Amino acid sequence: MLSFFSPARHAQRAARHPWITLAVWGVVIAAAVVSATQIRLNDEQRIRGAESEQARQRVEDVRGETPPSETVIVQGAIANVDDAQFRMFAGSLISRIRLTEGVVSADSYYESGDVALVSEDRATLIIPVVLQGDVADAERTVAPLVDVVEESSRDGFSVLVVGDGSLMREVNEVFEQDLQEAETIGLPAALVVLVFVFGAVVAAGIPVVLGLLGIVVAVGVTAILSQVFGINSLTVNMITMIGLAVGIDYTLFTVERFREERARGVAKVDAIVRAGNTASRAVMFSGITVIIALAGLLIVPSSEFFGMALGAILVVVAAVAIALTLLPAVLSLLGDRVNLIKLPWMRPAASHDNENGFWAKTTAAVVKHPLLAMGGATALLLAAAAPVLTMSMGAPGLRDMPESLESVQAFNILDEKFSAGRLAPAHLVFEADVNSEQFKRDLDELEARLTADSSVSEIRELEVGDGGNLAVMDVIIDGDAIGSDARDAVDRIRDEYVPAAFAGSDTDVFVGGDAASTNDYVDTMQLYLPIVIAFVLALSFVLLMMVFRSIVIPVKAIIMNLLSVGAAYGLVVLVFQHGIGAGIFGFRQSDNIAAFLPVFLFAVLFGLSMDYHVFLLSRIQERFLQTGDNTGAVAYGLRSTAHIITGAAAIMMIVFGGFAMGRMTEMQQVGFGLGVAVLIDATIVRSVLVPASMEMLGRWNWYLPSWLSWLPKINVEGHDDRDDDCPDCPPSPQFIPVGAGGD
Repeated sequence: MLSFFSPARHAQRAARHPWITLAVWGVVIAAAVVSATQIRLNDEQRIRGAESEQARQRVEDVRGETPPSETVIVQGAIANVDDAQFRMFAGSLISRIRLTEGVVSADSYYESGDVALVSEDRATLIIPVVLQGDVADAERTVAPLVDVVEESSRDGFSVLVVGDGSLMREVNEVFEQDLQEAETIGLPAALVVLVFVFGAVVAAGIPVVLGLLGIVVAVGVTAILSQVFGINSLTVNMITMIGLAVGIDYTLFTVERFREERARGVAKVDAIVRAGNTASRAVMFSGITVIIALAGLLIVPSSEFFGMALGAILVVVAAVAIALTLLPAVLSLLGDRVNLIKLPWMRPAASHDNENGFWAKTTAAVVKHPLLAMGGATALLLAAAAPVLTMSMGAPGLRDMPESLESVQAFNILDEKFSAGRLAPAHLVFEADVNSEQFKRDLDELEARLTADSSVSEIRELEVGDGGNLAVMDVIIDGDAIGSDARDAVDRIRDEYVPAAFAGSDTDVFVGGDAASTNDYVDTMQLYLPIVIAFVLALSFVLLMMVFRSIVIPVKAIIMNLLSVGAAYGLVVLVFQHGIGAGIFGFRQSDNIAAFLPVFLFAVLFGLSMDYHVFLLSRIQERFLQTGDNTGAVAYGLRSTAHIITGAAAIMMIVFGGFAMGRMTEMQQVGFGLGVAVLIDATIVRSVLVPASMEMLGRWNWYLPSWLSWLPKINVEGHDDRDDDCPDCPPSPQFIPVGAGGD
């Protein structure tokens, strides 16, 4: 076995050379801080192989790469566009815009006479602006234009701007503010929980500090990768949310084990190594299970999804690396000072095996009537999951964003006075001999059908590429470009109008644009959800089967996790889509659940919930192998792990709850979904389903067919054999040959 995978080896080296370890990590963290400032965010939504992506590529063949665009809106409180005062103000503004850094062009109604730039009541004027560069850089490029707009609202005139860069800029500002507020709420609350778990302030502070360092490292690495891959604006929030949850929890387990070993009189370095050989080993296994679950997300061919999955995986890797190396060095330097600033009124947390405690009494009640308990809990979770049947997936649009955003205000004006669809028209791309009479007749038929559609407000002139075999036509659809009305209109174009108009023709038609891209995105999420679930479940089943040498335990674990995830889905739909309880929590109701949420939520929740499941079941198995008493082992496992698992679950719920309190609908849905799932897993699953099912099955819990006896045995928390990779460490190997440890 490679020493690289030996937590005991890492713990021993870090404990004996703490200053060198801290120096190495200091360099890594400093580099990450510098790198993090260069992160490049790109909110373009691209689905590999989708029709919308094929359309986008062909549009670029005709027009070149589409530059970012903005729409400046001018309104007069009294004057209209024909008044001299309005004309003078607008003319001066247009001149300033044209001289602004990063602006390529700005159209003027007073020069072109284009009536599409003036509202019917003639009180509102729009100025289409084209910026330099590409959409990925629009957030930076638009900054000077935003400054000009903000300085121009005066003397009875209101000026707003909305477009690729301004919207991205404002949304990212809100994400950043929500992130800061979540940290302001979550970190102090998590620290309070840790103080009660440890009974000492210094011990409580270590997980928080190291959890934050893991986030910094992950963001730094993500920033490097963002220069090559598309990284969505949600990615940093995901890194922070997952990083705080797992980073604090992983450190919590190891610090607690170190304190227990010191309380038994074990020497400092030996206590660190034993903690590494037990708690850190469990942390490494836990991290592997989370990474396996998150790796399933990389299967999805979405640029937006790839960034979020990559960031989440990186922060789990960083959290595990810190727990295995940096934490032992910190404990070596602190020693018993980790217990400084004790709370005098706190009872010692050493007595976790309390036969008269809450968890012991709960378990006794459950195992007395296991069938009733399991039936009731299962019925409750299935009832909570029922709203999933009504789930409508989509992408939260401008209507789902806070109305305080100027971009949202500008969108509402555009939607009321003009057509908000002009911000992102649908693109119809034709591959054919566009000069043929057949194509012209087919195109006339298509335009007639489009004109008859009440959602279509404008059909723009056909643009033909070089060679005459490729053409693009923009269609402006009323409303939010990714709203349900626009998406329904795109479906009609794809499924009805195009097939009817080009029946029997050899013309290939591709429909693109934001609405089409959103439809492809939703379809992709629905297609890949069962694929991701199958991938994660298959790998998790094999891993759990090797850990517990049972086919029953992994099957039960998978069923229980599916129940808790299903219940979380149902509650998200109930609160956000149907609005039941949304006002109580301060959430924004939405017509759709974010399309990425079911896939992302499943992977994250399965990984996180499996953490607790493995910690709990490994303790039960250990006791069962010692005593052969199944009921006693279940009771012992629950009460002996309750202290640490309850604290870890409480921290996760606090962290996720902090993010759910943000203003962006997507983050509210993610935070609420994760928080409620952890709550379900830490209560109903752990306190009812696990003991009830273990009691009902008895020795069958540990059944493994003889033809699978060749499987290697993975030991999560260490035992009494010697680790060949660390001869000076306390004995405790990771893998035990069948028969060597007794089965």
